[in-house]
Amino acid sequence: MTDRRRLSEAYGSGEIDRVVRQVEAAARAGVDFVQVRERDLDAGPLSALVSRSLEAVEGTATKVIVNERLDVALACGVHGVHLRADSPPAARIRPIVPPGFLIGRSVHGVGEAVREAGHLDYVLLGPIFPTSSKDASSCWLGPAALGEAARQVAVPILAIGGVTLARAPSVARSGAVGFAAIGLFADAPGPDALAQIVRDARKIFDMPPAAP
Repeated sequence: MTDRRRLSEAYGSGEIDRVVRQVEAAARAGVDFVQVRERDLDAGPLSALVSRSLEAVEGTATKVIVNERLDVALACGVHGVHLRADSPPAARIRPIVPPGFLIGRSVHGVGEAVREAGHLDYVLLGPIFPTSSKDASSCWLGPAALGEAARQVAVPILAIGGVTLARAPSVARSGAVGFAAIGLFADAPGPDALAQIVRDARKIFDMPPAAP
């Protein structure tokens, strides 16, 4: 997930240029999805950023997803949209998007994951661990909830919230197919460090499961 205000000058001289360079570095390293999550940008600047992000992933398998703004996602021809927990139901959106268009949603509990999974391509469950982006009093779900969701929901489950490389193995063991993060990637001091994080994370999820 992008956050242009957290990127260091190692990614470029301007906020938008930094995001594009971050997207390119992540794509070259093999990240599966980039979610453009710049919620304060108006449609025009956001569309420009999304279009440049699409160009940045050309020649790779990385897909670009836009947070919440279905209008921008469709206008720019990206690979999908990510819905917030309070966004319209995916059942309303599926009939108006092209074939192969990805729809994901953020959820905050196992029951919500089960209820919302229909018409989705993936579910993003969290927060799984304590995170600085949430109030200290906020509840976090833990890997056990990921495991329960993975058992009950047919679509892939992704984790979010406080995921680090040290915590990633417990996420992988839960049955989740991966994780999303802002700080882990945005706080990397430059493209080379970000690429190493992506490679290390992929190794964790590509490992065969441990014997019971």
